[in-house]
Amino acid sequence: MVSKQTKGRRFPLLPLRGLLVYPSMVLHLDVGREKSVKALEKAMVEDNLILLCSQSEVNIEEPGQDDIFRVGTVANVRQMLKLPNGTIRVLVEGVERAEIIHYTDNEEFYEVMARELPEQPDDDPESDALMRTVLSQFEHYITLSKKVTPETLAAVSDIEEPGRLADVITSHLVLKIKDKQEILETIDVRKRLEKLLDILGNEREVLELERKINQRVKKQMEKTQKEYYLREQMKAIQKELGDKEGRAGEAEELRAQAEEKDLPERVKEKIDKEIDRLEKMPASSAEGGVIRNYVEMLLSLPWNDWTEDDLDIAKAEQVLDEDHYGLDKPKERVLEYLAVQKLVKSLKGPILCLVGPPGVGKTSLARSIARSLNRKFVRISLGGVRDEAEIRGHRRTYVGAMPGRIIQGMKTAGSLNPVFLLDEIDKMASDFRGDPSAALLEVLDPEQNNTFSDHFVEIPFDLSNVMFVTTANAVHNIPRPLLDRMEMLYIPGYTELEKLQIASRYLLPKQKKNHGLEDGQLVIEEGTLLSVIREYTRESGVRNLEQQVAALCRKAAKQIVSGEKETVSISPGDIKDYLGTAKYRYGMVELEDQIGTVTGLAWTEVGGDTLLIEVTVLPGSGKLILTGQLGDVMKESAQAAFSYTRSKAEEFGIPSDFYEKNDIHIHIPEGAIPKDGPSAGITIATALVSALTKRQVSKDVAMTGEITLRGRVLPIGGLKEKSLAAHRAGYKKILLPKDNERDLKEIPESVKNDVEFVPVSHMDQVLHHALVAKIADQAVQSLQ
Repeated sequence: MVSKQTKGRRFPLLPLRGLLVYPSMVLHLDVGREKSVKALEKAMVEDNLILLCSQSEVNIEEPGQDDIFRVGTVANVRQMLKLPNGTIRVLVEGVERAEIIHYTDNEEFYEVMARELPEQPDDDPESDALMRTVLSQFEHYITLSKKVTPETLAAVSDIEEPGRLADVITSHLVLKIKDKQEILETIDVRKRLEKLLDILGNEREVLELERKINQRVKKQMEKTQKEYYLREQMKAIQKELGDKEGRAGEAEELRAQAEEKDLPERVKEKIDKEIDRLEKMPASSAEGGVIRNYVEMLLSLPWNDWTEDDLDIAKAEQVLDEDHYGLDKPKERVLEYLAVQKLVKSLKGPILCLVGPPGVGKTSLARSIARSLNRKFVRISLGGVRDEAEIRGHRRTYVGAMPGRIIQGMKTAGSLNPVFLLDEIDKMASDFRGDPSAALLEVLDPEQNNTFSDHFVEIPFDLSNVMFVTTANAVHNIPRPLLDRMEMLYIPGYTELEKLQIASRYLLPKQKKNHGLEDGQLVIEEGTLLSVIREYTRESGVRNLEQQVAALCRKAAKQIVSGEKETVSISPGDIKDYLGTAKYRYGMVELEDQIGTVTGLAWTEVGGDTLLIEVTVLPGSGKLILTGQLGDVMKESAQAAFSYTRSKAEEFGIPSDFYEKNDIHIHIPEGAIPKDGPSAGITIATALVSALTKRQVSKDVAMTGEITLRGRVLPIGGLKEKSLAAHRAGYKKILLPKDNERDLKEIPESVKNDVEFVPVSHMDQVLHHALVAKIADQAVQSLQ
């Protein structure tokens, strides 16, 4: 440190901001602060000498004593010029170092008492050696740095005084004020040269590092791309610092994820190629996000991930029985698949199509299949899908492109062998965007789906181990090529007894739990459930039944919470208090035998139903009037029945010219509901004969069958659903085509015990079983 003495000279002080002056330096200064201007004027009036000291902080406008370094340079003011903007430009020449002893009490400008620090001459050989070393280091600094010109080295080399050499070299270095001040405060010449050597050594290391970074950047840089150069320079700096940000960090992160996953070779090559593209892409490029999304999608797909099948058939059967009552055929098919899988160890996933009315448990059965096999379960709904891209995805060139639902489902499953449910496959549509059912052809073909191609993913994906389960309400809405690829499993509606078992075993406990009811808080008798089934629902499934059971639970919960009752017991007599008046009349059969009114059986997408057909004979000119929203096929069936009746008129005792004197009106009630199909042929013919012969039709008989012009009865479909509808309505006898006799094995025993099934092959047999004895002396008197 500089020693302090009390003696000294009085100097005006000029504080410098961001600048430091060494002895023997000549430079211009711009002075604008009022105190500084007055200090200059004072110097010019006296001996032109002024003390220049640097501020420790540049941004201080009015520095105090503690803000100014104690050691500065006494300078000679050579020239002073007032500029138009009000500042003064002065030319100063550093004379020698000086140290502030104390500040005087001058408020107009800074004035100090300072002691001059003359430099001692040093001719020691060690000083000469230090000078040479400093010059050598400075020469090396100049070669590395672009900020000092080579001419400066020539000027510096001529300096013989070691102290002045140190000062001049320091003034040319790009250093902080603090470092320059440290050189200024070092009075001892040898120590000053040593400090300068340290500074030059540090600066040389920094410049070497910069050069190394620049060289690394230049090897990867295209000469004409300035932006690319800056980005690569930043990358090189980040590499030196160990940072992982920007595109390089993203690429490294994705590569690490790819290394962790077990990927096929073709997928790994594709991912590496895309990551390389991402790495070379500018940070501002929008395509970078597209590539990253694509790579992340590839990494998230289960290319080699499996779940192990639980091949315990007994356990699987137990799981299926726990979740569903009945449904023997679908359960048996799943157990068969398990058995084959156990024998051959590998089997292409089957494609099952569960067909049946709403509410019979198709979707929940698929979920149970997954649970019984110990597989992941994925469900997608195809209802209303009309865009092919929903199945196959969009190409990556489109904005907002994404994979199709199949690939998204596999991503959700996270395994190559899930149970994949395609719900409502019969509800798909097509428009100008393509036909999604055609896109499903590859998905649902076991011979092709091992190389399923999604437009977004582009790499073939193996779907051959997926167990596809589809559901539909009606087969005729499914395109034929798609239908051929699936194995149909028909799930008909439930009988009363089955509904009763489902309600008591599954629905009631489930709804009790959902409504927070304990076992003893709500008691519903079996007869009550039967009344709900008969009088408050009319469906093939059990969805409406579950809603009614939920309504009972809600009302019971209200009574318990309000304090009316602690436990609620609902008997058949109480049911109206909870659910209101019965919606349906159980046993829809006519109360007495009717003329010209016959009950037919129909199949709909929501199950079987009864269809009342009425025929009235009116005086007229031979018109055949058909009403009730009949479709073309049913109209033709009515025409065939009418022609058959005309051809057999004499046998039935009907005048052969009856059609010339009478109009025949055939009506099917519920006229707002469209009806179509040929299976009402024998029903219309029976109603015609009954109306024309005045014979009554037995109220307990329902029938279904197609008629030919010769009176033959042809087979129909949906016998089980139609039989269940007749049983629900309370009919005791069903007439069915002889060729449908083989379908009787599918009818539940509970229905066979209550209903008599009569196979018929000709219309004569139908009339024999349907018509009762004459009620008029002459059957045709009114027609003559």
